[in-house]
Amino acid sequence: MKAVKGIATCATATALTCWRGEVEAYRPFDGTDAAVAEMGEIEIELGPVEYLREGAERMLLAPDLRINYGFIPGWEMALEGKLTHGLTAGVSGTSLVESQALLKGVLREGTLQEKPGPSIATEFGVLLPGINDQHGTGAVLNGIVSQRSDWGTLHLNAQIELTRLGHADYFLDSIIEGPHDWPVRPVAEIFYESDVSLFRTGSALIGAIWQLQDNIAVDFGLRGARVNAQTAGEIRAGVTFAFGVTKGPDILSGLVASTLRGIH
Repeated sequence: MKAVKGIATCATATALTCWRGEVEAYRPFDGTDAAVAEMGEIEIELGPVEYLREGAERMLLAPDLRINYGFIPGWEMALEGKLTHGLTAGVSGTSLVESQALLKGVLREGTLQEKPGPSIATEFGVLLPGINDQHGTGAVLNGIVSQRSDWGTLHLNAQIELTRLGHADYFLDSIIEGPHDWPVRPVAEIFYESDVSLFRTGSALIGAIWQLQDNIAVDFGLRGARVNAQTAGEIRAGVTFAFGVTKGPDILSGLVASTLRGIH
């Protein structure tokens, strides 16, 4: 019994000591910001269940997931993808879509890093093959500028992409957030995207981000769009949280020592 108590105590301490850093949720947006995870930190952006309607098609996204890891100062690596579940005839039952492997780096530290002037970053990587959808690979390159002031924060994205079908695609995006020190801040996003051979999309989102703690944020967003001649709508809701992994050896040692003390 003492051993169990020792493990439980150490596990609780582990959870508390791992949580650190400040989450800048870039859920529920399609664009992103000019900031990265701290070195030795993992950041999880998770939409457990989301709903998408495009024309006559209906589907659930469960989950919509991105994992970021700060591997050196000013740089993170990321993996992301979405599992979609069709709700209408003609839509695949379950598919893995929009999977990517990315690197993101801060080129100029600015207001997002508590320094003067705009923050500037780049993100680039490989578009990975999907499952039951989006076969092939592609590449993406994004430039990001962010500026924070007393009234709020503005993020601008300009992205070019070689799609999995070998087409050129470009994406222009702007995100506006309310004041950073508000616990619940309103947010909005407008973007335009064009796959030169297939589609044009105009999209607008409104929502909110609730900063529960420095390392935990909850988000909600409603998005409306027009894709070629069809309308689309989406309900997004999720959470972003971060934890450090650099203390792993010390935590493991503490767990072993606590267990041995409980046994004796």
